[in-house]
Amino acid sequence: MAKILVLDDDADVRQGISRFLRSLGHEVVEAADGRAALKGEGAFATDLIITDINMPEVDGIEVILALRERNPHLPVIAISGGGRVPKGSLLEDAGALGAVSTLPKPFELAELRRAVDLALGLPGEERP
Repeated sequence: MAKILVLDDDADVRQGISRFLRSLGHEVVEAADGRAALKGEGAFATDLIITDINMPEVDGIEVILALRERNPHLPVIAISGGGRVPKGSLLEDAGALGAVSTLPKPFELAELRRAVDLALGLPGEERP
């Protein structure tokens, strides 16, 4: 299947998403913040990035902007619980910057799967 980078500063959320994606057969790489994700080529050698928006140091918007400079065709799914800013506005910003899907936290695993399938161009009929 695909190699997916899951980027979230909340370890429980990050690990939960990663477990779910692995159960679908994907290879998953994790990062706890945007700075770690953008170091080296790790973020750029993946098929899909799932990034939280609200993170310390380098946030998800900065990650999306950096990815767009290096690989404008790399699909990104943005997730956000909002934090101090209404979550809808941050997700709208992420969508405007090219995120193929945006999901407000909390979301259902079925929603995540649909977003991943869409981002990777997987037809729904091929889902196991």
